[in-house]
Amino acid sequence: MARIGIVGGGITGLAAAWELASTSVHEVHVFEAEARFGGKIRSSPFAGLAGVDEGADAFLARVPFATTLATEVGLADQLVSPASGSAFVAHGGRLHRIPDGLVLGVPKGLGGIARSRLLSPSAKLRAAVEPLLPRSSTAHDSLGSFVRARFGNEVLARLVDPLVGSINAGDADELSLVDAVPQLAAIMQRERSLLLGLRKAPAAAPGPVFFTPRAGMAALVGALVERLEASGVALHPDRPISAIERGPRLDGKPFDGVIVCTPAHVAAGQLHVAQFNEIPFAGVVMITISTAAPLPRGSGYLVPKPDQRHVTAVSFASQKWPHWLPSTGESIVRVSLGRYRNDDVLQWDDARLVRQAADELSRHIGQTVTPTASRVTRWPKAFPQYLPHHRHRVATIRGALPTGVFAAGASFEGIGIPACIRQGRESARSMIDWLRSVQE
Repeated sequence: MARIGIVGGGITGLAAAWELASTSVHEVHVFEAEARFGGKIRSSPFAGLAGVDEGADAFLARVPFATTLATEVGLADQLVSPASGSAFVAHGGRLHRIPDGLVLGVPKGLGGIARSRLLSPSAKLRAAVEPLLPRSSTAHDSLGSFVRARFGNEVLARLVDPLVGSINAGDADELSLVDAVPQLAAIMQRERSLLLGLRKAPAAAPGPVFFTPRAGMAALVGALVERLEASGVALHPDRPISAIERGPRLDGKPFDGVIVCTPAHVAAGQLHVAQFNEIPFAGVVMITISTAAPLPRGSGYLVPKPDQRHVTAVSFASQKWPHWLPSTGESIVRVSLGRYRNDDVLQWDDARLVRQAADELSRHIGQTVTPTASRVTRWPKAFPQYLPHHRHRVATIRGALPTGVFAAGASFEGIGIPACIRQGRESARSMIDWLRSVQE
């Protein structure tokens, strides 16, 4: 029986353990530095509710990986989707509804942006000529440079960068076209015009875009941990690993194979592989407040960088998720601060952070927001940045790994929960294949 060590008990490591446990022929150990499992997935009581998320509050439903895992661990009947899908962009002192017909902020038609007051008339004309432009080079691999060349500055600054930038806590000019938005890159490999290519792409399957367990995203982690324990996987909380060595060995103890699921900056020290440090990270702060202030009807809004002070995005959480409506009738709002190269807010004290969030929220919605309860969650180095040519860095990192050591997680091939689950399970299958090959 092969002895396999998994370093990191976030969703990637737990998914890898789940895949290995399904074979019933491996001794699997998961080592987690913190007292709890789940990494950036965390839910905790707030405003009288049992579980309000402090990090990601949902997962993408239109790819199968997270939905499949939730079903396998018995949560299928507990999944809910958002009640309100409409969102806004805060620009020029008002909230503008995000135009219809966008894919990651990129127009696939002109009707939606033509009716919107978010873009100037000249910007709409600039976007309208995109189908007439010659093919643009993608050699620079910069999402921002590519969108600017195709649609102009305003589409980039007021639509694409706020949306993609908020997902990555980054800057579109410094994000890889191929790795941060692979669905757009794939179209540009086939088509001259991105707008026309998006229009020809198959329509999304009907059904919810997002799912979450009613009890909060931590319910997925809890159910998975429970099933792993029942299947015989050895879970080791409060067990940081300081050295991953050839053999492979974890802090001197031998294993037949190791899957490293810690963030790149942590893995750099564990493996003494300097290339891991070539992936930079952004830190953010999540402020959760309850308030009696009236809110616009919708799921929340994004703030473009030219309009930003410190707030980057706001979720009207109890409108998005009605099961998060406190019994007092107040509203829960989640406010994000900080991004790549601008995360000084992590050093502020809680009172200053709550005050800043409430002040900017009041200015954006035109109502005085007085928090009746608040919670501050700091996420330092939480978002790996997929800089242009990211996949080349990943290939170099994997080439430097010792034999029998695999790496997976948000630092490499997708930061979302489904992408991390996919990577965890794929790394486990790769481990199984490799063990078979060396035993033959």
